[in-house]
Amino acid sequence: MLPFTPDQFLSVFVTYNNAIWPIQIVAYLLGGVAVTLLFRKPPGGDRVIAGVLAAMWLWTAIFYHALFFADINKAAYLFAALFVVQGGYFFYEGCYRGRIHFSQGSGFLAWLGLAFAAYAAILYPLIGMMTGHPYPAMPMFGVTPCPVTIFAFGMLLATAPPLSRWLLVIPFVWSLIGGSAAILLHVPQDWFLLVSGLIAVPLIAFRSGLAVQPQQAR
Repeated sequence: MLPFTPDQFLSVFVTYNNAIWPIQIVAYLLGGVAVTLLFRKPPGGDRVIAGVLAAMWLWTAIFYHALFFADINKAAYLFAALFVVQGGYFFYEGCYRGRIHFSQGSGFLAWLGLAFAAYAAILYPLIGMMTGHPYPAMPMFGVTPCPVTIFAFGMLLATAPPLSRWLLVIPFVWSLIGGSAAILLHVPQDWFLLVSGLIAVPLIAFRSGLAVQPQQAR
């Protein structure tokens, strides 16, 4: 059983979305920049994409989990800590070390990743509105945990190996936590979250394994 009702859960989004407006627009702009950089790769483009992902995870950790969701669920402080770790790791691996390499040209997985990103940014809010959760009583792209996680999986699918598999751990854990809760809370746009990790993580791990084998053979 959850320590809050579906109505209390949705009321958090109303308060949160009203409080942070117009950050939602900024999140969409940043997401658009990240996707555009998959097609146009200027120097430092990989670091910018990683920085966008880091910012989304850190913002969600502090402003959603710690400052708003914690009002109805004290476990949100633990969730905030996990999101801070993930955001920090995106910054460390991608911005500081430059070890995350994004590419729209990396084949089927990159196009699948773009489909994930499109779901998080476009289909996700549309499903919410069609199922009785209009703005502001809905999770929004780039600033709430579930669409942030789906978008992160999408961008990670569009990476080229090698990629640290530690980047997948917390998103996978949240896909199980958030996706399972979505069923109890009647948030159908989050149902895809439950399977997103089960799709993305094995595909990324399998791709990385194929990339390592030729190196080992030499």
